Amino acid sequence: MTSTLIRGASLAPRAWKNGGGATREIAAGPADAALDAFAWRLSIANVDAPGAFSTFAGIDRTLVLLDGAGMRLNEAGGRVHVLDAPLSMASFAGETPIHASLDNGPTRDFNVMVRRGVAHSLDVYRDDADLALSHALTFLFCARGALDVTIDADTRLRLEPDDTLRLDAARTRRCRVTCATRDTAWLLIGIDWQP
Repeated sequence: MTSTLIRGASLAPRAWKNGGGATREIAAGPADAALDAFAWRLSIANVDAPGAFSTFAGIDRTLVLLDGAGMRLNEAGGRVHVLDAPLSMASFAGETPIHASLDNGPTRDFNVMVRRGVAHSLDVYRDDADLALSHALTFLFCARGALDVTIDADTRLRLEPDDTLRLDAARTRRCRVTCATRDTAWLLIGIDWQP
């Protein structure tokens, strides 16, 4: 297993696909894939004003609210996804026209985007966990607080807010995640994709 620690402070902002906001890409596959050619992508986005989301045909999206009073994602067909507290989550098809309205000021969110057919999972944790890693790719994202991570009982790392640990596994290994501060929250993302 190989691991890569991606520090949140190292992520450079760039414009959304539709130019309506800013995003910081954490990782994507294939590496350096264009916004219409990735198999999967993880990012953090700032939503500073109400407006349309970028569309991504053939992509399944999951969004987790990280900061802010909340937002509503209004689908063109009338469905509304309400994210009214940090760590609330919404999933939708990337080609669905979405208009975001903000409850009370800007928000910040975590995005998982995968090409339809790529198996993936996303879970929110607030406690310690012993993990058996079975996905081709596993990501631990520190949403708040701090995490101490032990990989296969010998590698130890500390994650601060917005840090992501990428674990590439050819076979299942174990990982211990310990919340190092009170009110810690973290995301566990699994993606079954091989380059």
